[in-house]
Amino acid sequence: MTASLREKLLVLLGDPPPEATLQGTTLSKEKGDAYETEHLMIDLNGMESVPAILLTPLNRSGPHPVVVYQHSHGGDFDRGKHELTESAGYLQDPSFAREFTAMGYAVLAIDHWGFEERKGKLESELVKEMLLYGRTLWGMRLFDSMRLLDYIATREDLDDTRIATIGMSMGGLLSWWLAALDERVKVTIDIAAQVDTETLLEKRGLDHHGFYYYVPGLLKACSTYEIQGMIAPRPRLSLTGGSDRMCPVEGARYLDRELTKAYAGKGYPEHWEGRILTGGHQETKEMREIWKTFLRKHL
Repeated sequence: MTASLREKLLVLLGDPPPEATLQGTTLSKEKGDAYETEHLMIDLNGMESVPAILLTPLNRSGPHPVVVYQHSHGGDFDRGKHELTESAGYLQDPSFAREFTAMGYAVLAIDHWGFEERKGKLESELVKEMLLYGRTLWGMRLFDSMRLLDYIATREDLDDTRIATIGMSMGGLLSWWLAALDERVKVTIDIAAQVDTETLLEKRGLDHHGFYYYVPGLLKACSTYEIQGMIAPRPRLSLTGGSDRMCPVEGARYLDRELTKAYAGKGYPEHWEGRILTGGHQETKEMREIWKTFLRKHL
């Protein structure tokens, strides 16, 4: 990882939140037929407690390898972390919760700023509020994610040396940004999130993404490829629908070419997979089988 670029990105993302205790309070636990669900409130940012759910597979001893699940946006602020267990219309069945735990992984998800139990303020209000204090909403969502990795390290039942992150759309963007900023992420999978900002700009597709995603001065500092290149040579899979207007296919092809060269140059060509498949802004059955195979192989 290029330390100087990481430092530049952290500055562009705005002031970090205050120090946090990382204290997690368990609200309840319940056992289902395949996994146990722990409902938590975690101090990740020193500003407000963050609702979370941790799922652990039954009949398996820890410490468990852990998947950090990043929920999507979809304009549905009622659905946050529970996308993990209840899915959404653009995701496949069974739920991610059942898939991960059946594969032997623990999985942890939070409500990001403005979603589900944190939806007291509109996203537009949060963007403005963060800017007034020298922060960005995108940065604050990423800072929560990085602090979540700190929290994982406090748990004896979780293996903080075997962490993957996965998500679709906004969740996929959070996944590859998090992996770029934090080497503790060992495996990265993003679905419908291979957005080359420069191509998006050229195609006049900026309005396909919300205000929350834009970071002031980003393209003056680096390219999208340079951010994603920070993940190499750690394993990464990127799945894009060929008809997905939010992820212009020309940009996905460009990033695939450049990342293929970058991973080969570091001696790990098999650690990068960029796939452009049938479909639009969604997870297809084909994508589901591909990411399950990749996750088994690398985590």
